[in-house]
Amino acid sequence: MSKKHRHTISILVQNEFGVLARVSGLFSGRGFNIESLSVAETIDPTVSRITLTTTGDDAVLEQINKQLNKVVSVIKVVDFRDAEAVDRELALIKVKANPEARGEIMNIADIFRAKIVDVGPTAYIIEVTGGEEKVYAMVELLRPFGILEIARTGKAALFRGSRLLTVGPAEADREKRAKEHLS
Repeated sequence: MSKKHRHTISILVQNEFGVLARVSGLFSGRGFNIESLSVAETIDPTVSRITLTTTGDDAVLEQINKQLNKVVSVIKVVDFRDAEAVDRELALIKVKANPEARGEIMNIADIFRAKIVDVGPTAYIIEVTGGEEKVYAMVELLRPFGILEIARTGKAALFRGSRLLTVGPAEADREKRAKEHLS
């Protein structure tokens, strides 16, 4: 049995209804859990970028990749696992902040270059951006104060250097043919 690895996958898709359901269905249909998911428009408003993380067997992930490339609305698929890339996520953490703990919580936020974005009578909301390890470490340091709620965005990832994940001429032509096919 082959070893399971963590994968961050970005998928450029046509920005239309139902695409996310088809993409996520390919993962669930093969027993893969999507651990984080981020979806937004790209520079081109007709194209969205889905970035997800999952853990699984390389051979099965290769099959999913092949299946994704067969979906008409999918333009391009990239697995960042072996690529030089930058990835970040954002987390909002609501933590109890009684008067005795406020200074220490503010120090923790400063150490992590996080921002306190809301101050209430009994709680702070802290915004932290960074790699998964940074977010996890901050959550663990805040846990003793009493975390009330967490919201995380999921990863966003880009290649380092000059490598891009964009719609080039070949992909734009494929997209145009797919739209003509649907007409």
